[in-house]
Amino acid sequence: MKTYEPFHIKDLELKNRIVMPPMCMYSAPSSRVAPFHHLHYGARALGGVGLIIVEATAVLPEGRLSDNCLGLWEDEQIAGMAELTRHIHSLGAKIGVQLNHAGRKCGAAAETIYAPSAVNYSDDAKYKDPVEMDLDEIARVTEAFAAAAGRALQAGFDVVELHGAHGYLINQFLSPLSNTRRDGYGVNFEGRSRFLQEVARAVRTCWPEEKPLFLRISAEDYVEGGMTIGQMARIVDRVTKEVDVVHVSSGGVTPVPPPVYPGYQIPFAEQIKRECEVPTIAVGLITSLDMIEEALCNQRADLVALGRELLRNPFFPLNEARKRGIELPWPEQYRRAFF
Repeated sequence: MKTYEPFHIKDLELKNRIVMPPMCMYSAPSSRVAPFHHLHYGARALGGVGLIIVEATAVLPEGRLSDNCLGLWEDEQIAGMAELTRHIHSLGAKIGVQLNHAGRKCGAAAETIYAPSAVNYSDDAKYKDPVEMDLDEIARVTEAFAAAAGRALQAGFDVVELHGAHGYLINQFLSPLSNTRRDGYGVNFEGRSRFLQEVARAVRTCWPEEKPLFLRISAEDYVEGGMTIGQMARIVDRVTKEVDVVHVSSGGVTPVPPPVYPGYQIPFAEQIKRECEVPTIAVGLITSLDMIEEALCNQRADLVALGRELLRNPFFPLNEARKRGIELPWPEQYRRAFF
């Protein structure tokens, strides 16, 4: 089955095509790795996942979604991350980290929150009014992404993923719904895509060329006047020199929910893969091996991410293989329960 075939890109070799996508756990006191993370990610590594991408990890304190989100903005955070990567590698999986800045969706304690424009995410009182970033602040955040990527390298991660989706800072720059700037970082399509391009180039100065760089995107804003899949394909085209794999999601730049149904984002991954000629990860209510096989065998995506399904069933990859007579190495500690 295609699901259990290896995937190679640059110096990365995955044993199968199943990815655990970043899902915020809000379980990092002081924004450091905790015992919970070893248990949470370790269970999925034991269960046979090929690649685990650690939850959104802030590049600055005011870039956190909450006070209990992971961070990589200082060297003291490297040691805990390094212990986590060693743990996951020892269990047979590869591991990446998603670097993020929440922008106007910051939910952590912060004196000031920043965004491309002084436009609030929602009328909900829990969201503060953001301050429009000046050029110095844009440069500071760009450098923070690069520095965090350098720390990820020191910690032993196999992949860095830039979070350009779900209404966080990079996504805020991209969408005309959240970016009303009148300078070189706004005004038009080229201006709105500039921040992403600069971040990707800066990260590449600290993240080696031989290591893969992923990008998470929101392909559709689901609001009139917002981003569309066609526009997002043009943006991806601008960063394919730096970015090796595109992880295709949707929504989040406004409170408008997407129209959700099984596999609803797979067509977006298919279009980005075809038009931009770049490997993609499909994600979004994918719950069965048949859905994974359909996406992979029809060349709609190169990898498939399971979020909620892996939360429910950490052993999904091994269980599904066993049902179909595919022999895979099982953790010896659990083998007697299945054979």
